[in-house]
Amino acid sequence: MNQPLRIDIVSDVVCPWCVIGYNQLQAALEATDTEAEIYWHPFELNPDMPAEGQNLREHLIGKYQITPEQSAATREHITKTGADVGFDFNFTDDMRMVNTFDAHRLIHWAGTFDKATEMKEALFAAYFTDGRDVSDRGTLGVIVMELGLDWAEARKILQSDQYAEEVRDHEGYWTSQGIRSVPAMIFDEKYLVNGAQGVEAYVQFLTDLREGSVD
Repeated sequence: MNQPLRIDIVSDVVCPWCVIGYNQLQAALEATDTEAEIYWHPFELNPDMPAEGQNLREHLIGKYQITPEQSAATREHITKTGADVGFDFNFTDDMRMVNTFDAHRLIHWAGTFDKATEMKEALFAAYFTDGRDVSDRGTLGVIVMELGLDWAEARKILQSDQYAEEVRDHEGYWTSQGIRSVPAMIFDEKYLVNGAQGVEAYVQFLTDLREGSVD
């Protein structure tokens, strides 16, 4: 019996292309009847983002040196691309870019219960679909409870430095491996695929991988 395909995904919960790429990958896995085990790894788009965050539109305009019109067009494109793979983006003018370090700590913790994927998906939806502040510990607590995990334990983690070292170490490892942008997907611990490639591209890659024809 073949082992499930290992897929390591380096991503951030406030990265729209990370959730798009993940949903595209899921569609491709289903289309090719590929069994996979997914391992999530932390990456912070903005590790120095202060606790109060920053208006998302202003953040993108400043970070990428684009015009407000280009920013709006990008968000419109993201919304359409997300809808194509069943994910709802609800961008608003008051949406904020936030610090995600605590979110990554909770994903790591959820992984000890084999619920890292559920936590990651919940955080994606909370931020992009529901417009919730995924840096706010109260909001994180609600998400924890929605997943059926112990909020009291999660609160102790958030009020301490638990898992901080692990998250930093994992971030440092992937940076040392040359990961500078996300999503970054590593298949079978050998093959790196960057960005949201599209369902057809993932289908072709998975097919080539199965047939042993990946370069």
